[in-house]
Amino acid sequence: MSIEFWLQLAVVLTCIGVGGRFGGVGLGAAGGLGVCILVLGFGLQPGSPPTTVLLIIIAVIACTSVLQGAGGLDFLVRIAEKLLRKKPSAITFLGPLISSMFVVFCGTSYVAFAVYPVIAEVAAEAKIRPERPMSMAVIASGIAITASPMSAATAGMIATLSMYDVSFFQILAVSMPAFVIGTLCGCAFVYKRGAELENDPEFQRRVASGEYQMLHEDENLQAEKAAYVPTKPVKLSVLIFGLGVATVILFGTFKSLLPSWDIDGKNVVLATPVLIQMVMLACALFMIIFAKVPSDKFASGSVFRSGLIGVVGVFGISWMTGTFFNAYQPFFETTFEGMVESAPMMFGLILFCFSAVIFSPSATVSALMPLGAAMGIPPAMLVALYPATCGDFIVPGAGQIGCVSFDRTGTTKLGTYVVNHSYILPGFVMVISSVTAGFFISKLVF
Repeated sequence: MSIEFWLQLAVVLTCIGVGGRFGGVGLGAAGGLGVCILVLGFGLQPGSPPTTVLLIIIAVIACTSVLQGAGGLDFLVRIAEKLLRKKPSAITFLGPLISSMFVVFCGTSYVAFAVYPVIAEVAAEAKIRPERPMSMAVIASGIAITASPMSAATAGMIATLSMYDVSFFQILAVSMPAFVIGTLCGCAFVYKRGAELENDPEFQRRVASGEYQMLHEDENLQAEKAAYVPTKPVKLSVLIFGLGVATVILFGTFKSLLPSWDIDGKNVVLATPVLIQMVMLACALFMIIFAKVPSDKFASGSVFRSGLIGVVGVFGISWMTGTFFNAYQPFFETTFEGMVESAPMMFGLILFCFSAVIFSPSATVSALMPLGAAMGIPPAMLVALYPATCGDFIVPGAGQIGCVSFDRTGTTKLGTYVVNHSYILPGFVMVISSVTAGFFISKLVF
């Protein structure tokens, strides 16, 4: 290849590295700079931004934000807390499963953040080492986006594979059971991990020094929780959102229900990405009207802010990588043709490493999955490799750091060498087991 190719590759990698340090808006801004250099500096033709993916993300964010404004998310958190406290001895399995179900339902890992403190305290009260459920709860909640019909990453998968006539149902039929199997494998791995809580040196030190005391909620707060009764609008908002998700899955699975048009002699069926956009925006309006959500609550919640930050990240980095890969697509297809035929799992390693650098599974899907499809990797294999896009746990992010502070016993750690933290091994176990399960399940589905 020419010197220009290597210079352009250096620009892409540098922008990914710099943007990855800042994440979110910083990642998108770095991608925008990369596009400027590639187009204005090297004269490459700009690629097309992943418009379909971005529109799906915006529609889902709008709907989820209205759900939060209506009080639906708070209602779900209270249900989760009751379930966790009902069976504290099973917290190592229940904690990750319940927190990740939030993500599967809402499509964003941010919503699980409200459950993490409850998991930490329930584990400590049950004299179970909090590191066990906490580490897996963070990992499972992060990878749960691969099992969510509403996530930005799944939107990218749908957009990439829709041209290969892969249905919404086929993607979820592989990713959902693979996710559950991966979560159970991860929970089993951490079930007896580390010393028992009462024998942990750091916990003993904190108890002896008075740093740790059992947390007892204020009586007023306990009374408030006990007296909490969800209003009809709150319940209605959750019902509307759930019906919206069910509608998307139903019509996305049975495409014969979708309208079609005769265009230039071809029968064109309504695309699944457009279906998601329509239904989510409609559900947002239904919640606004029937759940009586105040106008100042539409976009004031944390979900809206974090979601739009993610949109900027996906926009910039996907645009840059698309511009570069499109310019050299024949070269990549020829170079990696042997890998596709002999070791397609190597593409999973590329996905994993890329996501570990840019801290975004959705951006990884949007940037690399189209390349994998262009290289000739079968859709079944791409769906099986979907969990490999979740390598963002390697370097601790907000979720990992926050959960270290939530665990007042000191058993959940970040480590002294950045990557030797409490989440690293559970993360590898879950990704590997999810991909392995997806590989076998995809043979049955496709």
